[in-house]
Amino acid sequence: MPSGPNFGDELEAKTDAYFDPLTDCVSLLPKLLDQYAAGDAYRDTFDRIQTLESDCDRITREITGSFTNAGPGDIGLLDSRVHFNTSDLIAFYQKLDVIANVTERIAQELLMMQPAHDNDCFEGLREMAEYAADGMEPLEDVVTRFVHSLRNTNASENLVDEIIAVREMESRCDEVRNGVIETAFADDSIEQPLMYREFAILFDRLANTMEDLTDQIIIIASNEPGIVTEANGDLE
Repeated sequence: MPSGPNFGDELEAKTDAYFDPLTDCVSLLPKLLDQYAAGDAYRDTFDRIQTLESDCDRITREITGSFTNAGPGDIGLLDSRVHFNTSDLIAFYQKLDVIANVTERIAQELLMMQPAHDNDCFEGLREMAEYAADGMEPLEDVVTRFVHSLRNTNASENLVDEIIAVREMESRCDEVRNGVIETAFADDSIEQPLMYREFAILFDRLANTMEDLTDQIIIIASNEPGIVTEANGDLE
């Protein structure tokens, strides 16, 4: 990412570009589980998830490297809010990359552990995968609009609905996670309950990371007029 007057434009462009592999990566989880349960070949889907995760890592390094290699003069006065929040934004993009990392980890664990798929626990994991995939749309919307609003000090942006949507997704995953773990240990027909508990925790970490990102947005935006992130906030 080049420095100079176009730093903010490049940051927005890289953020948009990052969500292409990230959204594809997470959206492949339901497909991977479906293929596995159906006994279909799923190695291509697994390999694709790994490739997308590597793409996400590369773009994250480019974004965080642009921050660490740039000073106030490189970023430019028009992007002073970006410069002011540099440390928080680096942490934010690193947290964003955890989504791809956890997605790859889930795929790897599925390949290695080969859980039974003809039970309610696996169905719960499949449901959590679908929730996470659906949650990528509001997450992408809130992140890209947040970055854009940081660059436009005179613009007003209300991100409440998208943040609520991500939180609701995480809450649904919590409920399913609890059900998977409870069933794993209560149903005598379920073999290796600890394995399903591990999978449920991994899927829950995926959803939690997505919600954590909205929490970070709320914290950063709390000092930035014009960016509304909570229902009781007012556009300034």
